[in-house]
Amino acid sequence: MAEVSGLRSRNHTEHNCKSRVKDEGFSVVEDVPNYQNKNWPPSARPEDMGGKLLTRMESLNSGKNANLTPSPEEEVQEEEEACVEEEKARPIQIVLANEDEHSFELDVTALEKILLQDHVKDLNVVVVSVAGAFRKGKSFLLDFMLRYMHSQGDSWIGGDDEPLTGFTWRGGCERETTGIQIWSEVFVVDKPDGSKVAVLLVDTQGAFDSQSTIKDSATVFALSTMTSSVQVYNLSQNIQEDDLQHLQLFTEYGRLAMEEIYHKPFQSLMFLIRDWSYAYEHDYGLKGGNGFLEKRLQVKQNQHEELQNVRKHIYSCFSNIDCFLLPHPGLKVATNPKFDGRLKEIDGDFKKYLAKLVPLLLAPDRLVEKEIGGNKVTCRDLLEYFKSYIKIYQGEELPHPKSMLQATAEANNLTAVAGAKDKYSKSMEQVCGGDKPYIAPTDLERCHGEFREDSVRFFRSVKKMGGEEYCQRYQNQLEAELDESYVHFSKQNDGKNIFYAARTPATLFAVMFVTYIVSGVTGFIGLSTIASLANLVMGVALLSLCAWAYVKYSGEFREVGTLIDQVAETLWEQVLKPLSENYMEDNVRQTVINSIKASLTEQGSQHAKLKTR
Repeated sequence: MAEVSGLRSRNHTEHNCKSRVKDEGFSVVEDVPNYQNKNWPPSARPEDMGGKLLTRMESLNSGKNANLTPSPEEEVQEEEEACVEEEKARPIQIVLANEDEHSFELDVTALEKILLQDHVKDLNVVVVSVAGAFRKGKSFLLDFMLRYMHSQGDSWIGGDDEPLTGFTWRGGCERETTGIQIWSEVFVVDKPDGSKVAVLLVDTQGAFDSQSTIKDSATVFALSTMTSSVQVYNLSQNIQEDDLQHLQLFTEYGRLAMEEIYHKPFQSLMFLIRDWSYAYEHDYGLKGGNGFLEKRLQVKQNQHEELQNVRKHIYSCFSNIDCFLLPHPGLKVATNPKFDGRLKEIDGDFKKYLAKLVPLLLAPDRLVEKEIGGNKVTCRDLLEYFKSYIKIYQGEELPHPKSMLQATAEANNLTAVAGAKDKYSKSMEQVCGGDKPYIAPTDLERCHGEFREDSVRFFRSVKKMGGEEYCQRYQNQLEAELDESYVHFSKQNDGKNIFYAARTPATLFAVMFVTYIVSGVTGFIGLSTIASLANLVMGVALLSLCAWAYVKYSGEFREVGTLIDQVAETLWEQVLKPLSENYMEDNVRQTVINSIKASLTEQGSQHAKLKTR
């Protein structure tokens, strides 16, 4: 429905207080003009009236109303106190939205003040929540629910000149409600079976406004659905396929957050179609709405699988699903910027079916008590569930919902990344696969560079959604994964080198040989402590060699084998390799020097022979 336009609502209690005093039948108060906080009319100034007013008051007090107990002044005082008490009722924001960080937090203190009141904390709770797109009249509808809860008679809808008050609402195209709000007054209702229940009315932030992400909308909708016994899904004019898809996304996001998945995790869902224009096909109201809903949610054999899954998911989530068709409230409501909710400006059909809708949700015999896991929830329990659920959405355990474009672009790019990786892996397998012989590391690195470039070229050639900057992130991811794959192939290739495989036993043999020599020499010259230490190291090396051989033979205790390999590799890299390189370098240098000396000596001898000739 087009957003109901009008002034920001005012406190609803002013009218209630006045009307209740009038209805109580206090004739004394009625007969005396009330000029409090008003200018006295010229014809009725105190100095002009003399004692007439006092005489009249005295006669009234001593007449037929003199026997009232308590006195009229005391009754008025009590009414004023009741008014002050009632003025405290207002919408309280319990889930606060942080627009900068796109996160939500629970105002525990505010929620405790509402739910832990002595007279309601142990009562089973009924939670009626209204959710849907922003600027569709959710708060406007909730204010009529407040009227019903305050006066459940036939005339609950109010007088023609009463402004609509309660939850804040206004006309225009900008959002009004943020986060989740609860009416501070908890209504205690007697059900037909004699039990008492506590009724909460909940208003939610509208989805899909210009300042909210898909995750923000999903979080608010999911929280309200998880904590409500009746979720009113407020829609405009029709149920479109994207409405069902969003409902599927939001309810699945809520179901993920629940610790246990029940057969049907949520209770009642009512599709409320505002501004229904097709009464000639489906009548206004519940009967016409359910007929329309049955047709819209019907699963057909010739439907695409995607459409079938959406409908099956919705049926699997809710225990009860209804639909109500509500007519348009009229052009005065939609176009008058000063509209403040007075019934005289609302079309008759709208008022007629609104008077049928609200009792369907809030009449004592229609109230749906909140249940979780088959157990009824009290106000005290609901507080704990709110705390638990908000912690889940504040964490990072749940995946972040995405828009359809973002989800499609992500899937598109991931498919291209997978294809490029597969191309690289197949090429590398042909060079250094499991059945291929050992290849020189330099040749393997050259092949890696060529295949990596081909894979990146393949990725860029695939048509992808999301734009150049978005695709670049996935290209960087692809390049990093290809480098990781190269490390894997490089280790696999090294494993085929017999000298690499024999590095651990060779290192251990070298350690045993060196410690044996050191032990013998130091023992011979009388350094027994060093000799004993060398023997200890030799024994440890021998035991390590035996353990390594057993691990390689049996395949058991692989962690021990890995540890021995790491120690041996460290010894090789830090001790033996530098020594061997230095030794080889010295040998090569000495060999070159000897070759040069021999060459010079030979040349000198030949030159001497030539001279002697």
